[in-house]
Amino acid sequence: MGHNASQPETTNTAAAAAMATIQPKVIRYCRARIGPSRQGYASADDVAQDVLLAVFTALPSYRDEGKSFLSFMFGIAAHKIADFHRKQRREPSTAVADVPERADPGNGPEQALLQAEMRQMVRELIGTLPEKHQDILVHRIMGEMTSEETAELLSSTPGAVRVAQHRALNSLRRRVTRQR
Repeated sequence: MGHNASQPETTNTAAAAAMATIQPKVIRYCRARIGPSRQGYASADDVAQDVLLAVFTALPSYRDEGKSFLSFMFGIAAHKIADFHRKQRREPSTAVADVPERADPGNGPEQALLQAEMRQMVRELIGTLPEKHQDILVHRIMGEMTSEETAELLSSTPGAVRVAQHRALNSLRRRVTRQR
């Protein structure tokens, strides 16, 4: 009986460790795919929470069928992000964040506007790339994934991911140079 009683505790500890490991990746991925809104990254963080909850709920039914756990997790994340974007198109109004009790002296309106414009320019620039290149840049740069992890997630090879990343970055460099 002692052995069986510790089994759920061991399973819970393993699940908690897995969730703690994937949480930063999920948050970075959602923030990269959704971007900031007027409330900062509140919407992206809400979607990340939904993803983590869905992953945790699906853990008991997860079966290793040749794809990595990251592929499983990012598959769930992609679906939740698509759901978020569909909902945004149907209901374009956004919730207003709580008003802070005091102003942030380090980030004035001019700086916030410049940062927002820069993010929008980068998003538009990346949006000119083929979807596969966009996915690779999001996972490799914003998601801080290795070429091996990205390849497994996108059903490719690490070499192909590195080549596609190189081509995507060169394409972006050419576009930026032409815009100057």
